[in-house]
Amino acid sequence: MSNTCEKAYITTPIYYVNDIAHIGHAYTTIIADTLARYSRMMGMETFFLTGTDEHGQKIEEAAKSRNKSTQAYADEISATFKTLWDDFDISYDKFIRTTDADHMKGVQKAFTDMHAKGDIYKDTYKGHYCISCETFFPAIQLVDDEFCPECGKSTTVVEEESYFFRLSNYQDKLLQYYEDNPDFILPRSKRNEVIRFVEGGLTDLSITRTSFDWGVKLPKEFNDPKHVMYVWLDALMNYLTALGYGTDDANIEQWPARIQLIGKDILRFHAIYWPAFLMSLDLPLPKHIAAHGWWTRDGEKMSKSKGNVVNPREVADAYGLDNFRYFMLREVPFGGDGDFSQKALIDRINSDLGNDLGNLMNRVIGMSGKYFDGKIDSANVAKYYQSELDEVHASLNKLEPLLFEMQIHRYLEELWRPLTVANKAIDMYQPWTLMKEGKEEEAMALNGLIAAILAKVSIMLEPVMPAVCAKISKALGFEINNDTWTRMAKGTDLLEPFTLEKIDPLFPRIEEPLLEQMEPIDKKESSKKSEKKSDKNEDKKEDKNEAEGIALIGIDQFFQTSLKVGTVVQAEEVPKSKKLLLLQVDVGEDEPRQVVAGIKEWYSAEDMLNTQVCVVANLKPAKLMGYKSEGMLLAAKDEDGLCMVRPEKPKTAGTNIG
Repeated sequence: MSNTCEKAYITTPIYYVNDIAHIGHAYTTIIADTLARYSRMMGMETFFLTGTDEHGQKIEEAAKSRNKSTQAYADEISATFKTLWDDFDISYDKFIRTTDADHMKGVQKAFTDMHAKGDIYKDTYKGHYCISCETFFPAIQLVDDEFCPECGKSTTVVEEESYFFRLSNYQDKLLQYYEDNPDFILPRSKRNEVIRFVEGGLTDLSITRTSFDWGVKLPKEFNDPKHVMYVWLDALMNYLTALGYGTDDANIEQWPARIQLIGKDILRFHAIYWPAFLMSLDLPLPKHIAAHGWWTRDGEKMSKSKGNVVNPREVADAYGLDNFRYFMLREVPFGGDGDFSQKALIDRINSDLGNDLGNLMNRVIGMSGKYFDGKIDSANVAKYYQSELDEVHASLNKLEPLLFEMQIHRYLEELWRPLTVANKAIDMYQPWTLMKEGKEEEAMALNGLIAAILAKVSIMLEPVMPAVCAKISKALGFEINNDTWTRMAKGTDLLEPFTLEKIDPLFPRIEEPLLEQMEPIDKKESSKKSEKKSDKNEDKKEDKNEAEGIALIGIDQFFQTSLKVGTVVQAEEVPKSKKLLLLQVDVGEDEPRQVVAGIKEWYSAEDMLNTQVCVVANLKPAKLMGYKSEGMLLAAKDEDGLCMVRPEKPKTAGTNIG
């Protein structure tokens, strides 16, 4: 099932070079990279574009403030974006700059063609201009008659000669297009916002400036050298000039774009101005304009003054690039605002990645190594575990539409269901018991099922976590490509017989934040004032604890204790004992641990069977009445008796507690 006849053109916005890349830039680019990687895996002819927007008054002023030439400043900042995307292994096909000669030629061609059509005329403009947003705003939209409605900065009244684009001519055409193509703007909630704006009336758009020089000049035939192109006309045309528009048309057949990713702050430019420009040029419109939300940090808006801007390189270096990619795509629904915190990131790594995916890989390595010298054969999987296979394939079949409908968090949520099927299968069928009962064929089939699920999940996860999935596929003896995607992820094929390669744990548990917490500046003064008071309070607490016989420990000491969720798979009474039960507890290892627990006065063996418990998993083994005990169960006891400490909801055996 190849899609080689289909094309996928995927774009990010071109990033403005007034500062280095932040987490919002990384978010957009990682989403686009994921879509491009999946499209290539499908066999589609894929072209992925990113780059930098380098013209305009704001860049000119930023360069002057740094005592640099405008071009040198643009070169410097553009290079930081390109280097970051290269280091992040972003699989772009072209990195475009609006200072590229071919791009500027393409913009001039578009201006000429729109003028020839009668959509551009010359007049004088007077209005409130926001340098930061590079946009004119009608007086009615201003805040307190002065401030920009978008960024809140002061606007300047500008009166100058200008060329105008007849945007008003396209009001009805745009509204009709939105109605005929309800998924043109994603998520759909953003569509209503755009429609309301257009219905409010569109005025013609000033598309040249004479108050600064840093931009694309008008074509020579206009004989108007003082004019430079409006930065948004210049910037939006990059999606076409990158394909050769106006020069060689080398890749122009890739147009229209399948998905154009943007932040919600530039939705109006992409959902109104851009389609109108394309209609003027008689070119088809992109299939989707997809606008994502903003990111805050620990619940606060990021700003340089607060010192809480998240540097994506620092996060990726500390926690792993693929882990960072997974967190960004899983944490927040597309279109909504997201909040970055190290705690949330650590929770995703330890829980979703470590407990579910990483632990399953560890279990299949352990089981196959212990019972079959690492060999795995899937020949009899369907014979014993067809219902599990059916459940896995049903989940996988739901995935692709979610991805291209920009419901990426749901894509990942659904992709995790097969992992739950796999972990439950181990707990239910108990390979150690099958081996003890001489059911080797059934145990091998179970190994084959787990390996197949890992393989299928890794194929569909590869666009999100390419490096991690390459490790998994190598260990499982196959390559992730269009063939295996077709046969195993979209189809029902299983792995050929192979010998599993041992690999180190994929997601070592993270016990504490790896980056220094950046405290907002406006909180630092109050922190200093409360420091002495806090110290006194701590002294009082320590005195009280000492008097009550409570020994204080550091966080490092606490994390030396390994606490895990366990499932009791066998339970019986210890002969001649009034207090002890002998339990076999699955804690996500090759086989269950034997735990002798003094709980018989409150729980029978039947009470404990198939229930979940909390296990101290790194105690030295001890013997009780001749039975080896390899752990301790957590319980609470008062005058009313004893009760077990248990997870509030069922969790995968071996899930870490802490």
